[in-house]
Amino acid sequence: MATVLDAGVLHSHPYAVAAAAAALVSAYMVWFWALTRRLSGPRMWPLVGSLPGVVLNRARVHDWIVDNLRSTGESATYQTCILPLPFLAQRQGLVTVTCNPRNLEHILRARFDNYPKGPMWQAAFHDLLGQGIFNSDGETWLLQRKTAALEFTTRTLRQAMARWANRIIKYRLWSILADHCEAAASVDLQDLLLRLTFDNICGLTFGKDPETLSPGLQENPFANAFDSATEATMQRFLFPSFLWRIKKALGVGSERNLRESLAIVDQYMTEAIAARKATPSDDLLSRFMKKRDGNGRAFPEDVLQWIALNFVLAGRDTSSVALSWFFWMLMLRRDVERKVVLEIASVLRETRGDDTGRWTEEPLDFDELDRLVYLKAALAETLRLYPSVPQDSKYVVEDDVLPDGTVVPAGSAITYSIYSVGRMESIWGKDCAEFRPERWLSADGTRFEPAKDAYRFVAFNGGPRTCLGKDLAYLQMKSIASAVLLRHSVELVPGHKVEQKMSLTLFMKNGLRVHVKPRDLAAYVAAAEEAPQLGDFVIPTTTAAAA
Repeated sequence: MATVLDAGVLHSHPYAVAAAAAALVSAYMVWFWALTRRLSGPRMWPLVGSLPGVVLNRARVHDWIVDNLRSTGESATYQTCILPLPFLAQRQGLVTVTCNPRNLEHILRARFDNYPKGPMWQAAFHDLLGQGIFNSDGETWLLQRKTAALEFTTRTLRQAMARWANRIIKYRLWSILADHCEAAASVDLQDLLLRLTFDNICGLTFGKDPETLSPGLQENPFANAFDSATEATMQRFLFPSFLWRIKKALGVGSERNLRESLAIVDQYMTEAIAARKATPSDDLLSRFMKKRDGNGRAFPEDVLQWIALNFVLAGRDTSSVALSWFFWMLMLRRDVERKVVLEIASVLRETRGDDTGRWTEEPLDFDELDRLVYLKAALAETLRLYPSVPQDSKYVVEDDVLPDGTVVPAGSAITYSIYSVGRMESIWGKDCAEFRPERWLSADGTRFEPAKDAYRFVAFNGGPRTCLGKDLAYLQMKSIASAVLLRHSVELVPGHKVEQKMSLTLFMKNGLRVHVKPRDLAAYVAAAEEAPQLGDFVIPTTTAAAA
């Protein structure tokens, strides 16, 4: 009898398992359907959520986000899920994406403490940036912020920035551009700008110029290691955190590269700190060595290294990337280029006379740069359309409701798309896709006027984390842009494709290959004239088509 019963159970067991599995799948699909009805973002798929859309649009992810946000209308906000599993989907798996200025103000200022960088971001960047100012929250961040704020408001630091930049421009950049001009050989302008800003920020930060921008454009071990470490760190965001932790424990792949690169960076920084202790200067590292922490003690060497590397990372990529897009826009808009050069000529005519030979003897000084209003407007317009950091993410500490009514639960993430802000008609009007520097000028064109609503333009972040180096960044960009345009014009190499690289910083994927031409300043000696208007110009796409 028992044998018969056992046989019956065994016979019915596969059907019971199949029925249970079917019930579970059905219950999950009902739950998943209900979840998708509550969310407003791109199409979601069972188990993998909206990740397939991200993968398919990886070559144009920023424009894909713009498309998704435009489809929501005035709210400019949507929610999606990257981990559609019960008990996880509404918190760890939920991502809110927004470019609504009121939401941005709420996140970056009004409820600042509720939206820190969060544990995932800090863990990923800890090996490279430690608890430096760009990778910390709470008291650790506040102490460094207050200390740095005192230094960044001093005129002496801005003068030091101009001095470092002008030295590199005069003795290295100008000669390299002249060499390429004579040889009629193309050059990757983005690479030159990266090298220049890297040398400049290293000099300003710890008083040591690595001279990556030099004749022959030789490789530099510290610069290469820093690049490799940054790239390996960014790769940690492409996969679930447990995967890079396993690779780190095993010492394989990108984690092995990160470890080896950091060893070179650590050695270089140890030597730089020792040099500054022996002979203090006016660089940022020397200034921080004189400061004290919350307990009245000097900052230890590892903290000084974190501080220095944080400023190097922030100061190099952002300015060089913005300048790359700026020069590309000028190649498309020669009327804007002419206005910029006319303004430079007008200032130099007053400060150096009509002899154009004197104009190019030295790069523009601090006071001359300060008068370049139209150039600053053109740079701001570039950053509106091509922000160096196209998006940023925050962690939600407590349940909250955004000003547009979107509910954000604790443990979820918020991504605010800086790239999208400048491309929304609801924020910048129907001409949002046009490159028009005049939108940043007063009615008479004599003054630079920031956006009246600060959260319509967050290329330098906003709230308590607003970029301390904003004025220094504009100073450096104006110095480099005026130096290049004063002596040369650049033309895009025929057939060169300008595309965005999908990374935390908006690099050009293929660089910016240009031919360098000499500029004839004779046409700019006469009194300033109005540059011809070429009419409306809509920016071309710089992203590849979806796969």
